[in-house]
Amino acid sequence: MTTTGEEHAGALGGPWWWTRWRSAAFDAGLAFVSALECAAEGIRFARDAGIPTAAGIVFGLVAGSALLVRRKWPIAVVLVSIAITPAQMGYLMGIVGLYTLAASELPRRIIASLAGMSLVGMLIVMFVRVRQDMAQGDLDLGDWFVPFASITTAVGMTAPPLLLGLYVGARRRLMESLRERADSLERELMLLAERAEERAEWARNEERTRIAREMHDVVAHRVSLMVVHAAALQAVARKDPEKAVRNAALVGDMGRQALTELREMLGVLRSGGAERTSAPLAAVGVAAAMVVSRVVEEGEGPCLEELDELVGQSAAAGMVVDLSVEGDTRSYAPEIEQTAYRVVQEALTNVHKHAAGAKTHVRLAHRAAEIAMQVENEPPPELGSSSAGLPSGGNGLVGMKERVVALGGVFVSGPTEAGGFRVSAVIPAA
Repeated sequence: MTTTGEEHAGALGGPWWWTRWRSAAFDAGLAFVSALECAAEGIRFARDAGIPTAAGIVFGLVAGSALLVRRKWPIAVVLVSIAITPAQMGYLMGIVGLYTLAASELPRRIIASLAGMSLVGMLIVMFVRVRQDMAQGDLDLGDWFVPFASITTAVGMTAPPLLLGLYVGARRRLMESLRERADSLERELMLLAERAEERAEWARNEERTRIAREMHDVVAHRVSLMVVHAAALQAVARKDPEKAVRNAALVGDMGRQALTELREMLGVLRSGGAERTSAPLAAVGVAAAMVVSRVVEEGEGPCLEELDELVGQSAAAGMVVDLSVEGDTRSYAPEIEQTAYRVVQEALTNVHKHAAGAKTHVRLAHRAAEIAMQVENEPPPELGSSSAGLPSGGNGLVGMKERVVALGGVFVSGPTEAGGFRVSAVIPAA
């Protein structure tokens, strides 16, 4: 079924049933006027053809009523108008039919063919009619008037409805194209909004993971050492007061270091939170990623030069630990040095928790394109021993692996054949 401009224009004015009823009423009105016109012209046709007048009127009524189906079968309407053109009737039907045909979705070659047939038919009929009128003496304007009047009338009754129909059809197709583009754009915007929300949720989860990992690394090691020293302090308080004093001083130093690192972390989180509040939704992921990394960028994080101090703290807590460094010592990017430091720190913390008293070896290797570290402890003196009942959340190894993998490195951990435990990591230097 083809459609025209009136139908699409009416589609914007109310529900579908109202639009359809209004289109049907409009077509019925056009068909009624066309039938009256053809019936009136059928009287002269019947007189010229020598048939009963009633037959001419009935023929005109039936032919003019073809406009009822102009939307569904515009080709049929145009063909009927061309067929009755020699009878000099159906002018309104021809004009409306051509307009409907041109505004439809039919191929242009069909529209051009039918329009040409209608133009030729109208030209011939008008040529004959004007010539007859001049022969009867009704008109006496010269021989030039016959072709002039014929061509003018034929073009005037064919070209305007055809051009108007082409314009309305093109405009309707343009509106439909714009509407489809608007719908497509709306769908794309909805999809982008959904993806932005997903990125924001991912950023929030990533931020929580980063914060949890940093807080774990900052607090767990210091507090673990504090608990170890507190246990030693309790054991030697009466037997060796001087050693108890040294252990108490170590506990105080550990507590102050833990508080300092916590203040730095909370300060960065507080300033980063203000930045995220003013950022748009799509920028939450970037802001979240920057919250913790600002500690590294500002040079406030630990570095490899502090490994000696880290190992010394564990030795002061009673661990038998040695540090060996291979290769030429050099500096790396802050995030690489902090990750290497945290891996060693967390591995030593796990030894305090799960293998108290075990001898531990810390190895650091500076290679051409990477840095490697390994922390391996021997079996503890007493299997199943732990330092002062230190709790374990099971997040240490996961956090270490996340840090190393994020920098493109490799992380491996597991028990050794001798009954100890080994943590190894390799991080690209670039």
